[in-house]
Amino acid sequence: MVKNKIKIAPSILSADFGKLNQEIKEIEDSADLIHVDVMDGHFVKNITIGPPIVKSIKAKKPLDVHLMIEEPDKYVEAFAKAGAYNLTFHGEVVPKEKRKDLIKKIRELGCKASISINPDKELSLIKDVLDDVDMVLLMTVFPGFGGQKFIEDVVPRIKELRKLKPSLDIEVDGGIDAETIKIAAKAGANVFVAGNAIFTQKDRKNAIDELRRNAENS
Repeated sequence: MVKNKIKIAPSILSADFGKLNQEIKEIEDSADLIHVDVMDGHFVKNITIGPPIVKSIKAKKPLDVHLMIEEPDKYVEAFAKAGAYNLTFHGEVVPKEKRKDLIKKIRELGCKASISINPDKELSLIKDVLDDVDMVLLMTVFPGFGGQKFIEDVVPRIKELRKLKPSLDIEVDGGIDAETIKIAAKAGANVFVAGNAIFTQKDRKNAIDELRRNAENS
């Protein structure tokens, strides 16, 4: 049983952008966070949204902004001003000697600061800042596109991180559905990003409730 509070973060990457605020309104009463993927076409092979779209989001729940971009330090201020609650940058693109300064900058902008790694990276890549961040996001697919299959090879890393940091928020993103959430929760994750598992369902509240229930009972 995961002791840390379970949080469900619907990913708007799977929403209909033509009616984005309506889509968010349908899920935010059941959600804990709204997950926003920012891609630059360089770090990942896709381009999504920038600060103006983030600013246009009308949400009651906090915006969990995942910066899948090569130079996050250049953009954190713009996304903070656009309304981000949490800003997550990738350990792959920020050298160790610059990470603590970036975390400090994010905090000074009034946001939570988090770090992420891709499925093929070891925890050793980010161990230098585990005591400094608010959350670690472990990607359970290679980022860039929604609807991918959960990579179970990441599960031992979730377990390792939970053992290292018992009270840290551990977020997982990629291939999370009613079944894979059980695997991730049992390993120690407590924050779950889900896109297709929520936005392809007619009853989205029920989909979120099922995800939460399955995580809490794992």
